[in-house]
Amino acid sequence: MTDWRGGSELDRHIRRERERARQLRRTQYWQKLLQKGVCHYCGGHFPAGELTMDHIVPLARGGRSVKGNVVACCKHCNSRKQCKTPVEMILEDL
Repeated sequence: MTDWRGGSELDRHIRRERERARQLRRTQYWQKLLQKGVCHYCGGHFPAGELTMDHIVPLARGGRSVKGNVVACCKHCNSRKQCKTPVEMILEDL
């Protein structure tokens, strides 16, 4: 559904959740997760600077920026995942 300014509900949802993700990156919880240095998807060990935040359920698919939905992952896995759910990634590998 489009509002009078031309933005859709999905656009507003994504903007709101990206702001929440920025706030979450500043928390001690996220800093500790980065310091572990482990990619959620491949299990590889990386320096904290090489890990990125990934939403398990993507924002474009209705995901939220909460502790239970964000994980640290390497650039390769984040690029490979795109807007897929973990189940879709497993099915793709089969």
